[in-house]
Order: sequence, then C-alpha cells, then structure tokens
Amino acid sequence: MRKEQIYMRTFVHIILAFGAITMIAPFIWMLSTSLKSLNEVFVFPPTLFGESLRWNNYLQISDRFPFSIFFLNSMKIAVLVTAGQLFTCSLGGYSFARLKFPGRDIIFLLYLATLMIPYFVIVIPIFIMMRSFGWVDTHYALIVPGLFSAFGTFLMKQFFLTIPRELEDAAKIDGCTPFGIYRRIFLPLSKPALAALGIFTFMWSWNDFLAPLIFLNTITKRTIPLGLAVMQGLYSTDWPSLMAASVLSVMPIIIVFLCAQEFFVKGITLSGLKA
Repeated sequence: MRKEQIYMRTFVHIILAFGAITMIAPFIWMLSTSLKSLNEVFVFPPTLFGESLRWNNYLQISDRFPFSIFFLNSMKIAVLVTAGQLFTCSLGGYSFARLKFPGRDIIFLLYLATLMIPYFVIVIPIFIMMRSFGWVDTHYALIVPGLFSAFGTFLMKQFFLTIPRELEDAAKIDGCTPFGIYRRIFLPLSKPALAALGIFTFMWSWNDFLAPLIFLNTITKRTIPLGLAVMQGLYSTDWPSLMAASVLSVMPIIIVFLCAQEFFVKGITLSGLKA
C-alpha cells in the first residue's frame, strides 16, 4: 500500500472519529448532568462529573411527574403505530411493486406527493376528523392516523423491486395466491427493509411532540415528550432531574436500534439501490 493511500485512510479515520465524538458529546453531557446537583450544573469552568454521582436524581423523577404512566403511554402508541405501519406499508409496497392494476403508477405518484405536504397544513383537518369521531383526548387520535405512511410504502416498494421475479413465478406455478406470495416469499425476505422502517417509525412516534400536544388533554394520557416539557418550570428548572428523565426516554430508541442495527444497514442499502 502506498504512503498516499495510508495518509488518506488515516485522514478519513480521523475525520470520522471527530464526527463520532461530536455526535456523542451531547449524550455524554446529558448523562453527566443527570448525575450532578443543581449547583454543580452551572459551575465554571464546567466539569464532566460532580463531587459525587447522585443516582437519586433518577429516583426523584416520579416526584416531578408520573414518568411511568407517560413511559407506558409512549410505548403503547409507538409499538402499535410501528406494527401497523409495518403491515400496511409492506402490503402497499407489494401492491405497487408486483401487482398490475389500472392507474397503479398514477395512484403511487399521488400517494408519494403527499410527502411534500407539511404536517402543519393537514393538522387542522385531522383534528376536525378526530373530533367528529370522538377521539380527541384519546390515543386513537395518535395511533390511527399513524398507521399509514407514504414514505414507508415507498421504502418497501423499492425493496420489493430488488427481489427476483423468478421466485414469484415459481410460486404462481405452484398455485400460490398473490397474498400467499406476499406472506410466504416477500415478507420473510423483507426483514432488512422492515427493520429499517420499524426503527424510523418507532423513533418518529416516540419523539412526536406536536400531535400529543394537540390531541391529548388529560395528564394521565400524555406521552414522554409532553412530560419533559412539563418539567421545565417558568422561573426555574430542575436540570439534573430533567436530564435523568431524558436519559431514560432515550434508552428505548437506543435499544431498538442496537437490536436491529444489522438489518437496518442492509435495509437502507438494498432499498436505495434501485430507483
């Protein structure tokens, strides 16, 4: 290997390491702040840790707001929305990628065009619909609209286009129905794409702040993002407890990503190869 290649590879590794440190630094500071006292948060020059690690900050979260209730609400909504999108988007992607019906391409383009409409534009019509259904201040207003996604359908469609058509033809010769082909062949082969879509959907649903703020009024039905906002007082904020709650709220996303990391990378790679 030539010296120029060695120097270039070393330079790239340094840049990547610097980028990784830059990305992880806020999380390290959030963790360190959650283990400090309130006075130690504002000392100058700042320190990574205080005189002692105050683990009781995590025990005091429930004194500020019902964290366990908010956590369960967020988990229920995120899991149901993720499961629903995996089902509907995989069906939609399979239909647009493999089935032939009149107006398929036009319908797909119109469906994909909804990605250009900001959520702030449609939030009022959605609120009127939820009110007419009697779903305001219920979790249905957050779960049902989130069961469908144009981005998820596009992602699954692009992945299904990479599956060899010979597998589908062989299943048809054996007498398999279109839904049987989807269930027996396409769905088992789409684990990478499903993992990528699942991570995106879970993260979006877990961190969603605007929709719960609009549709939920009862405190026992709120989610973690609203709970974290409640902890920020008008005149003062208990930053160690707030950071402790933030650390706990981030853990589910990290766990989901670590569990599906291998499939996530494969899904993004394979789904983006064929346009």
